[in-house]
Amino acid sequence: MARKKRSLTEAASKEIRSKFDLSAFKDKKGLKQNVKFKDQEWIPLSKAFQDVTSIPGIPMGHIVLLRGHSDTGKTTGLLEAAVSAQKRGIMPVFIITEMKWSWDHAKMMGLEVEEIVDKETGEITNYEGNFIYVDRETINSIEDVAGFILDLIDEQKKGNLPYDLLFLWDSIGSVPCEMSIKSNKNNNEWNAGAMSTQFGNSVNQRITLSRKESSPYTNTLVCINKVWTLKAESPMGQPKLMNKGGYAMWFDSTFVVTFGNVMSAGTSKIKAIKDGKQVEFAKRVNIQIDKNHINGVTTRGKIVMTPHGFINDNDRELKGYKDARKDDWAAILGGGDFRVVEEDQAYTDITSFGEEPQ
Repeated sequence: MARKKRSLTEAASKEIRSKFDLSAFKDKKGLKQNVKFKDQEWIPLSKAFQDVTSIPGIPMGHIVLLRGHSDTGKTTGLLEAAVSAQKRGIMPVFIITEMKWSWDHAKMMGLEVEEIVDKETGEITNYEGNFIYVDRETINSIEDVAGFILDLIDEQKKGNLPYDLLFLWDSIGSVPCEMSIKSNKNNNEWNAGAMSTQFGNSVNQRITLSRKESSPYTNTLVCINKVWTLKAESPMGQPKLMNKGGYAMWFDSTFVVTFGNVMSAGTSKIKAIKDGKQVEFAKRVNIQIDKNHINGVTTRGKIVMTPHGFINDNDRELKGYKDARKDDWAAILGGGDFRVVEEDQAYTDITSFGEEPQ
């Protein structure tokens, strides 16, 4: 009897569905939006990055993290992305809150920058070009960073900024939230909460929505993420590499590149030396694709970072780079021949902590 009743109910439901107009329902409820996403495009990075990682570069329309200990190649990756974007008519937007920025380095990497020179003194007074730049003069909190990004996206939507935007933030973990500032206490939990609220619930959604075909522009957010090392939980355990600022950005990111090691920078310096003078012209560093929701490729290898970008870790490319720059180094070192030496720092331990340091 129960089976017969269920059969009658199923038949009635099938009859109702046969007369139901789903398209009309979507129209009535305003649900007939364009659900198609654009074909994936990339902002290419150097050939060396592509060779080592098997990845074209930075995926457009996504949240990307470049993380690692100090001086491991993160800024090199960020600048390669900026230079490549600028060449393709994409507007680089620099958000520099760590204040280690160098215009000389940016120009050396290939960023097109116009120097504004005082006619009377001959001094450089400013830099202009096809980019937007802000720093701690106006951006002092996590909320400031988020508000700035959202404001530019709003201006773009109004037609006042007709470019695809590449936001480049250096770096997560370098500015506190407003509550920390007001209390004069850099509270990691408050900062992590602000990152989750300001970015996880707002900025990151606006970035990823630009991937839809209904969006006339595609925006990308690349963040350098400062890290720290968490102590092993037991004598047999392993230390872990942790992100400053909490994990909201890790969860929302679709592409993460890690430079260096967990307990060390994982670099070795390559120097030109003569008579006690030296020029550090390159560093060999480990590089790993830790997260890739674009095409699933994860790789690990070694790459050489130079003031001019990444090169492959092989004798031919190192010799080519040395030959191209030897006159500059000779001038710094006082002319004549110099020695090239490699100083291994790969196993220099970095302090580990039981909780995120302030």
